[in-house]
Amino acid sequence: MAKTPQLYGGETAKAVENFPISGEPVPAAVIHWLGRIKGAAARVNADLGLLDADLAAKIAEAGDAVARGEHDDQFPIDVFQTGSGTSSNMNTNEVLATLSGAHPNDHVNYGQSSNDVFPSAVHLAALDEATNRLLPALKLLEKSFAKKGKAFKDIVKAGRTHLMDAVPVTLGQEFDGYAAQMRLGQERIESALVHVGQIPLGGTATGTGLNTDPKFAEKVRKQLVKETKLKLIAPPLDRFEAQANRDALVELSGALKVVAVSLTKIAQDLALMGSGPRAGIGELFLPELQKGSSIMPGKVNPVIPEVVLQVSAQVIGNDTAITIGGMQGQFELNVRIPLIARNLLQSIHLLTTTSTVLREKCVDGLTANREGAKRSAESTLATATALNLHIGYDKAAAIVKEAASSGRMLRDVALDQGVDPDVYDKAIDLRKIAAGNEPYGKKA
Repeated sequence: MAKTPQLYGGETAKAVENFPISGEPVPAAVIHWLGRIKGAAARVNADLGLLDADLAAKIAEAGDAVARGEHDDQFPIDVFQTGSGTSSNMNTNEVLATLSGAHPNDHVNYGQSSNDVFPSAVHLAALDEATNRLLPALKLLEKSFAKKGKAFKDIVKAGRTHLMDAVPVTLGQEFDGYAAQMRLGQERIESALVHVGQIPLGGTATGTGLNTDPKFAEKVRKQLVKETKLKLIAPPLDRFEAQANRDALVELSGALKVVAVSLTKIAQDLALMGSGPRAGIGELFLPELQKGSSIMPGKVNPVIPEVVLQVSAQVIGNDTAITIGGMQGQFELNVRIPLIARNLLQSIHLLTTTSTVLREKCVDGLTANREGAKRSAESTLATATALNLHIGYDKAAAIVKEAASSGRMLRDVALDQGVDPDVYDKAIDLRKIAAGNEPYGKKA
């Protein structure tokens, strides 16, 4: 097989030699967006009469090829590099220059600086991946939870607070709650993406726009919107803020962290409700995907919830690194952008794939253990709460204490202590107790 000819030049080679750190390159999505930005920039510069039209067309064609991922092997620089991403910007300039016959700085990089182009590429990569991959995955997971909420709406089970028995709820109410968590997670991400779409392109070195046409940035943004349909706008408040800070990326990471926290809670619940089959809680049957033990026959583990928990921990850890990276900017430029890009895009990718796997391999295949749910609902002594309005808190507490210590049924103890059977049976209606205050929980 013929070896692919090297398209990059000396500056890239120096960076490869200078940064033998992780063996992990800059995320491909960032490289693709660097190509797309430079292709759009070439077209705009030709339109402004600043570049020869034929040469600009060749640069744009080369940029489009990079954007399509056709030259990913030509971007070997480690992600842990100079903090502005200058090395990767120059790598891109050199590749496009070789492909088009242009000069890497005078032509490919015309009207640009690493300081505005590289962070713009990171913003756009995050905006693209979150909009077109993560949000649809979360929406499908939300729908899956909602579908189970409907299917489980009449299955009463014990509620639990502090890991202790509480008043009954329905399994459907719990799954409706999970669906709402995913819906709110989407809203948080969408809110952050409004700011991520404010890119610093056109600021060049320090935000002043030196060496670029005043019309350049807006024209390039319009070109990118036309090509991608993404929501991009100029920084609405101050271009120096947009150049110097990566606060929008920190904000997005924070929203991703909240989703990871939500998934952690849900995955723990699913694993606990599926625990058993005999010695655990046993209110759900999780799909049986693989053998759970190399020594214990027939054992099945909650493997998908365990994956979700590990991924969520990684996303939360990534957010810590992103937060530190965001807070270490100085003066006119943040120089921790590769770190932020690496962790942010990994978090988006992990949450996308994990949400899909959780839906396809776990939630869609969940079935209720009706007997287990019924057993837990009937066993919880907290149903005595429904007697408070009839006999008072103190008397109800005395009944619970006696039932707990003696192991007797709650009804038997209540009747022994003088509660009228009709009052008890009317108050202790498990489905009615789980319904609670219906208008509060009723969906619009």
